[in-house]
Amino acid sequence: MVGALLLSASCGAPPEALPTSPPLPRSSAGMPAGGAVPSVPLTLPPMTTPPTPGYTTMPPRTVPTTVTPSPSPTPSHAPRCTGEPTAAQIVTLLKDNPAVPDRELTVVEGPYCAGKWSFTTVSLGGAESAEPLSVVTTGKGAALTFVTAGTDVCNPRVKAEAPAGIRVLACGE
Repeated sequence: MVGALLLSASCGAPPEALPTSPPLPRSSAGMPAGGAVPSVPLTLPPMTTPPTPGYTTMPPRTVPTTVTPSPSPTPSHAPRCTGEPTAAQIVTLLKDNPAVPDRELTVVEGPYCAGKWSFTTVSLGGAESAEPLSVVTTGKGAALTFVTAGTDVCNPRVKAEAPAGIRVLACGE
């Protein structure tokens, strides 16, 4: 009972009847007198509206289609050496170094040169699971000098003295 009372109280006033058009005189056939539906004049608002004062239209936004290079591009790695040092010279230098294991050495990549510096990747024979060694040297021919070798050759000397192309290969910068 309380529920019915709440439902009837919340409904409010009944809706008002919709307005109707004035009755048209009808002929005996049920059509309006004269047999035609009367025409009603229809006026439409103008198709264009004037702009609202204080607002302006903006020109279309253009997006540039060319890419501008950054002001300080990352240097690329050094190119392959065209003369010295050769792969054989790098292997000989490593065999003479007591820090390098006494195994067969094979040049995998390089040598790459920039200025008097070179970078070479060498694999150790018989050590399939070992990472290849990175080797950094300076000089050419008889003046070829060992700088460092290992899996991480980005040491303070390489960072400070090596040309950009060698630093890219040795340090990734």
